[in-house]
Amino acid sequence: MRPPTIRDVADRAGVSKSLVSLVLRGSGQVRAEKREAVLRAVRELGYRPNAAARSLSEARALPEARALPSARPRPGGGGNPLVGVLLHDLRNPWYVDLVDGLNSLLHADGLHMLLADARLNRRVGQDPAGSFLDLGAAGLVVVGTLPDPAALDAVAERIPVVVAGAREPVPPDVDVVAGDDEQGARLATEHLLALGHRRIAHIAGYGAVGELRRRSFEAVMRAHGAWGAVVEPSDMTEEGGHRAAVRLLARPDRPTALFAVNDMACVGALSAAEELGLRVPGDLSVVGYDNTGTSRLRHLWLTTVDNAGHEVGRRAARCLLDRLEGRGGAGRVQLAAPLLEIRGTTAPAAVPLTD
Repeated sequence: MRPPTIRDVADRAGVSKSLVSLVLRGSGQVRAEKREAVLRAVRELGYRPNAAARSLSEARALPEARALPSARPRPGGGGNPLVGVLLHDLRNPWYVDLVDGLNSLLHADGLHMLLADARLNRRVGQDPAGSFLDLGAAGLVVVGTLPDPAALDAVAERIPVVVAGAREPVPPDVDVVAGDDEQGARLATEHLLALGHRRIAHIAGYGAVGELRRRSFEAVMRAHGAWGAVVEPSDMTEEGGHRAAVRLLARPDRPTALFAVNDMACVGALSAAEELGLRVPGDLSVVGYDNTGTSRLRHLWLTTVDNAGHEVGRRAARCLLDRLEGRGGAGRVQLAAPLLEIRGTTAPAAVPLTD
C-alpha cells in the first residue's frame, strides 16, 4: 500500500491541505477543534511528513528565501534554490576538494546542493539523474564519469547541466570542466624519468580520463626511448591498484617505478610493495594522481599530481551560474592546469639503468 499523503489527511479531517500544513508547522492560527481533527487523522492514518519536500516548499515560500539571489527567477531553473550534484562514486576522495570548490560559489549565490551517489542509484535500479528533475532542481552538476553519458540528454533538455572531472562526450549545450589529464600524466612520467628511472609501469584506469592519462604516459615514454611503457589495467580502487601492482612487481624485469592513475590505486600499490618486501622509495618509486587528502597523510606522503580539484569545482559552479542567468550558448570545455607535488615516495633509481 502507498503511504498516506497530506491530501489523505485533509480528506479524513474534512479540511483543506493548506490547513493541514499549518497544523503540521505548529501555527497558532488554527482553531482548536480543527487542529484536533487534523492530529487525529494523522494518528489514524500513520501519516509522516516528507521533511525534504516540506523544507523545499518552505524555502520557496518564505520572504527571506525570495530575497536570496538564488530565489530570483532564472531562465530554465525557476526560483528553486536547489542544485543537484550527482557523484560518480562517493568513495572517491578527490571529489571532496571538487565539491568544496563547487559549494563555495553556489552557497555565495544562495543555492543549496543536494548530493546523490550514482553508483548506489545504479545498484538499486534508479535513474541516477531523474530524481533531481522530480525535485524541481534548478540545475545539475555531474561529478566524474557516468557509465551512460547519453542519460544526460533528457535532463539537459530541461535544466542546465555541467559535467566536472570527466571527459566523455556530452550533449552540445553541456559545459565540461576538468583537469588537464594529458599534462598531468606528462608531469608524473617526466619526473620519474628525470630521477633516472627507465623501467616505469603505469597502473591504468578506465573511461576518457583513464585513457588520456595512459596515452600521455605512453607518449612520454616513447619520446624518451624508454622501456616498453608497460601498462596494467585497474578499476581505480585501492584493491584494484594492489592487484595491478602485484602483477607488475612479479615480472622478472620488474619496474623500478610505478605511476598510478589515481591516489587510491597508488595506495594499493604501496601495500603490494610492502608485502613483497620492497622499500619505497629505496627499491621502488611510486607516483599517484589527484593530490587527495589521503596522499597528504604523513605516513604515506605520496608524490602525486595535484589535479586542481577545488579550482575545477569553482569553475563548474561558475558555468552553472552563467547558464542559470541565461548566459549559455554552446557547451564549452575548460581544463585546469595540474601541478606535481613531490613528496616522499619518489627517489633516484637505485642502479643507473640504460634505455
